[in-house]
Amino acid sequence: MSNENVCELENVCSESGVVREEKSDGEHEEGSVKVQLIKIIAAGVLFVASFFVPVPAVKLAMLIAAYLIVGAEVILGALKELFTEFSIDEEFLMTIATVGAFAIGEYTEAAAVMLFYSIGELLEDVACERSRRSVTALLALRPDSVTLRRGGELVTVPVEEVVPGDIAVAVAGERIAADGVILSGETAIDNSALTGESLPVLCGVGDTVYGGGINTSGTIEIKVTKPYGESGAARILELVENAQEKKAKTERFITRFAKKYTVAVVALALVIAFICPIFTGYAETFTSWFYRGLTLLVVSCPCAFVISVPLSFFAGIGCASRNGILIKGTSSIETLSKLKSVALDKTGTLTKGDLSVVSVEGGEDVLRFAAYAESRSTHPIAKAIVKAYGEKIDDSLILESSEKAGRGITAKVGEDEISVEKGEDGSVSVMKNGEKIGSITLADELKPDSRDAVKALEKLGINSVTILSGDSRTAAEKIAEQAGISDVRANLTPEEKCAELERIMSQSRGKTAFVGDGINDAPVLALADIGAAMGGLGSDAAIETADVVILDDRLSRLPLAVKISRRTMKIVYQCVAFAFLTKLVIIGLELCGYAGMWAAVFADVGVTVLAILNSLRALNYNVKK
Repeated sequence: MSNENVCELENVCSESGVVREEKSDGEHEEGSVKVQLIKIIAAGVLFVASFFVPVPAVKLAMLIAAYLIVGAEVILGALKELFTEFSIDEEFLMTIATVGAFAIGEYTEAAAVMLFYSIGELLEDVACERSRRSVTALLALRPDSVTLRRGGELVTVPVEEVVPGDIAVAVAGERIAADGVILSGETAIDNSALTGESLPVLCGVGDTVYGGGINTSGTIEIKVTKPYGESGAARILELVENAQEKKAKTERFITRFAKKYTVAVVALALVIAFICPIFTGYAETFTSWFYRGLTLLVVSCPCAFVISVPLSFFAGIGCASRNGILIKGTSSIETLSKLKSVALDKTGTLTKGDLSVVSVEGGEDVLRFAAYAESRSTHPIAKAIVKAYGEKIDDSLILESSEKAGRGITAKVGEDEISVEKGEDGSVSVMKNGEKIGSITLADELKPDSRDAVKALEKLGINSVTILSGDSRTAAEKIAEQAGISDVRANLTPEEKCAELERIMSQSRGKTAFVGDGINDAPVLALADIGAAMGGLGSDAAIETADVVILDDRLSRLPLAVKISRRTMKIVYQCVAFAFLTKLVIIGLELCGYAGMWAAVFADVGVTVLAILNSLRALNYNVKK
C-alpha cells in the first residue's frame, strides 16, 4: 500500500469535523477508487488479450501498456519518495522488481506483478475507507445550522453562533444542535450515535437533551445551556479526532520495523542478485540469480504489516464507538486487553448518581441553609439538597463559597458561615457558625446493570474489583453488597484514592483501570493504567483525563470494551504472524529455486488482502449490549 494511503489511515481521526468538508472528502475518495478500478480493468483486458496475440512485438507493446496504465503512478510515487524523502518503501521495491523483470525479458511476469499489486492496493483502499467511515460517521453529529426563536421570529444561524439562553427549535427528523432543556413539546430522542443505545428516549418539558441526538417525532423548543463547543457531541468529535495520537507499542514497533525491514530487503536482494553468482560456484546463470533477487523484492514488501496492524486497531476503535464506547487511541486498546484489576468510584459509577433527600433533622432552616451553601456546587449531594429545598436561591445572599473535594463545602450566606460536611453514616451535617444545627440523610440507587457488569468482569479474568469512594463506609458497603463487591475502601480524599490505587496497581498481575465520573476523580483517572469516565453524568475534567469514555454511563460497557480490545489484539497478532510466516516460507522456497514471481505475488498481494480482511473482523465483531 502506498505511503499516502497509510498516512490517510493513521491521520483519519484528525480530519476536519465539518460535515460539508467530510462529504467532499468522501466523494473524492469514491471518485479515486472508480478511476483506479477503470485502470485495473483496462490493464487486465490488455494483459489477458496479450496471451492470444501471436506477434511478439504487439504482445510486448500490450504488456508494456498494461504495465504503465497501473504502474505509472507507482513508479512516480517511488521516485518522489526516494528523491524528496530520501527513503525507500514498498512502491520502490515493486518498481525495481518489475523494471528488473523487464530487463531480463520476463515481460509477462513484470506486468502481472504490477497488475496484481494494483488490485491489492484497490482492495486496501476500499478496506481502509470502510474502517474510516465507521468512526468518522460520528461527524454527522455536528449540524451545520440551527433554528432559533428570536424576537418572536424564527431565524437560522450557524451552529457556532448558539449561546446559552438561546431558544432552539427542533422539528421531527432534525438533529439537536446543542445541550439544553426542553421548554415545550414532547418527543422521542434518538441518542444512538452518542451512546450506542438503539432505543429512542421519551422526553418532555424539563428534560435535558444533548447535542447530536435526533428528534424523531414532534417539534420541541429547547433552552440552550451550553454552546455547541461544550456540548456532548462536540466533546465526542474532539475525542475521535485525537484518537490516533496515542499509538500502541505494537503499532509503533511495526512502523519502525517496516522502515528498517525495507532497507534490509533491498540489501539482501542486491547480495543475491550480484554477489551470489560470483561465490556460490553453482551452475546457475547470472540471470537466474538476478531473477531470484527481484522475486525477493516482491515477496518481501511490508504491505501486510504496515496496513493490517493500524487497520486492526482502528477497526477496534470503530467497533467500540458503535457500542457507545470512545477509546482514545490504539495504546488504550492494547492496555485494556491486559486488564486484571478494576477500581470503581461509587456515586455516578456504580450508582445512578441521582441522590435524594430521605430525611432532615433539625427543622426547615437546616435544609434552607444547606441548599444555599450547596447551590454553587455540581456535586450530586449538592444537587439533591437544592432539589429537595425546591425554592429559588437568592444568589446575592451567597457572599463566598469554597468546596473541599470529598469532604464538604463552606459558604458565607448573609452574615452566617454555613458548612455542610459528610458524616460517617451516609448523612451530611449542617453547621452554622461552627455549631451543628442538624443533619440531612440522602440515599442513592445501584444502577440496573452494575451487578451484571461486576460478574462480567470476573468472568473475563479480572481478579480484583474494588470500590474507592469518598463516601462513608456505611453507604459504600451497602452499595458494595448490592453490586457483589467484597473489597471496599471508603472515606477517601482524592489524594487517598490515588494512594489506594497505587497499592492495587502494585499488587496486580496486569493492568489496572479506574472508573469514575467526578472532578475529584480526575487525578486518579490520570494515574491508572486505564482511566474510564462516565460520559453522560461525568464532569468535563474526568472525561478529558480518561483514556476511555462510556457515553451512556452504563458500567456494563467496561467488560464490553475489554472484550473488544482483546478481540482486536488477537486479530493484530494473527495478521502479523500470518504475514511473517507466509513470507518466510516463500522466501525460503524462492532461495532454493522452488518458487518464482507468481508465488511472490501471492506472498505480497495475497497475504496483504487476507490480512486486511482478517483485520476488518475487528470492525464487524458482533457483541451483545
